[in-house]
Amino acid sequence: MTPPLLDGHLVVDRAGFRLDVRLRVAAGEVVALLGPNGAGKTTALRALAGLHPLTAGWLRLGGVELDRPDARRFVPPERRPVGVVFQDYLLFPHLSARDNVAFGPRRQGLSRRAARQRAADWLDRLGLAEQAGRRPGQLSGGQAQRVALARALAVHPTLLLLDEPLAALDAGTRLDVRAQLHHHLTDHAGAAVLVTHDPLDALALADRLVVVEDGRVVQEGDAATVTTRPRTDYVARLVGLNLHRGRADGRRVRLADGFAVPTADRLDGDAFVVFPPTAVTLHPDRPGGDAPHTWPATVAGVHRHGDHLRVRLTGLLDTAADVTPAVAAGLRLLPGQQVWASVAAGDVGAYPVGP
Repeated sequence: MTPPLLDGHLVVDRAGFRLDVRLRVAAGEVVALLGPNGAGKTTALRALAGLHPLTAGWLRLGGVELDRPDARRFVPPERRPVGVVFQDYLLFPHLSARDNVAFGPRRQGLSRRAARQRAADWLDRLGLAEQAGRRPGQLSGGQAQRVALARALAVHPTLLLLDEPLAALDAGTRLDVRAQLHHHLTDHAGAAVLVTHDPLDALALADRLVVVEDGRVVQEGDAATVTTRPRTDYVARLVGLNLHRGRADGRRVRLADGFAVPTADRLDGDAFVVFPPTAVTLHPDRPGGDAPHTWPATVAGVHRHGDHLRVRLTGLLDTAADVTPAVAAGLRLLPGQQVWASVAAGDVGAYPVGP
């Protein structure tokens, strides 16, 4: 098995918060770090860049130790083969786009002429040849983002770090720049780590997702596994699914207060159950029969979600349901209203809590 290009156990203590994350990234692989605000994503990125020294653990890149506290080994940021694209780009405002990109190669020892030529080549690759002489204040958001990417790639980094690289862009520009970024990440031979809170960016750009909460990895895997089998409420909300935990017994899972839902999967033991909001049906009164998949609920809120309305339900199960505007009007859904909810067995997935 080929060893990972990036291999690290990142432990960083900061003001009552501890990051403790194991991270491996292969050559040519893009890994997305996802997580809520304050989870430790940016701390991890800054540790990789050398801006936050490790408290414990280690960091190796291409077999070279960059940080190992117990051996008093620390390579400063400027000596690491790492390129960084920050959320706010952090371009030098007094330099042209060409000189911003040439800055890194100059620090690596290239002559001014060679560095400017390399910068011009990268700007041309990213469709910015005509903007080479402009300063950051004269560039659009999308152009500035691409200059920041060119600056990071111009140092031929073994590791490319991207911190919310599309967050500052408007929706239209974001779509175009995401496509360009995907193209250049595909061509990048080194490892890449992307920090984002946007699941679309992660799914479009990354080969593997690593979800961090409270400084720990809570789930990792390819997009198909993470999006269909979430293991925390944060991940479930991120991918738009309802997630509950209970005890499976054959083709049903007992949840709160003995309430049970039928599932399409046969399972025994501690289990997660998951179903999309579109699978939840709302009724003004309790449907006939004693179907175990029907429960009383209270409407906590209603807001537009694409072509549907998303209804937040509380009570026996905290659940989200998607209904059409016509259904919402027929039910006259308002906060505090009592309804009945149901879900069909064929729409409910179940999987073990353990690995």
